[in-house]
Amino acid sequence: MEDRQDRQSDEATLMGQDGHGHEKEKGVKILTDEGDFSLLEPAASPGFSPRPFDKPLPCFGCGIGWFSFLLGFVFPPFWYYATVLYFGNHHLKDPRERAGLAASAIAALISTVAILISLLTVFFPRAFQRH
Repeated sequence: MEDRQDRQSDEATLMGQDGHGHEKEKGVKILTDEGDFSLLEPAASPGFSPRPFDKPLPCFGCGIGWFSFLLGFVFPPFWYYATVLYFGNHHLKDPRERAGLAASAIAALISTVAILISLLTVFFPRAFQRH
């Protein structure tokens, strides 16, 4: 085991409540080999690998799904493109994409139903008229 005497140490104070609702103060000592440790950001030391989802999403940071969802209001085939990605399990590569891709799939379903109803009323008007 390494000798802890040669390590730098920082102390932090945490405030919390115990089970009875009384505030308690605890001191935490952080031992580091280097002085660049932060609780808010990962250390930039050699051998440190960033978490897999630290990088921003494509399409201006909102992801392919939400980008396709918003752009689909102008050009609806983007909803169908995102639906193909959703059912092709693209969201398994990055789980943050799931919500946007699912929203696009739902928008594609709603637009398909609306288009079908519109086409039926245009080509078969008698079926929708009262006698």
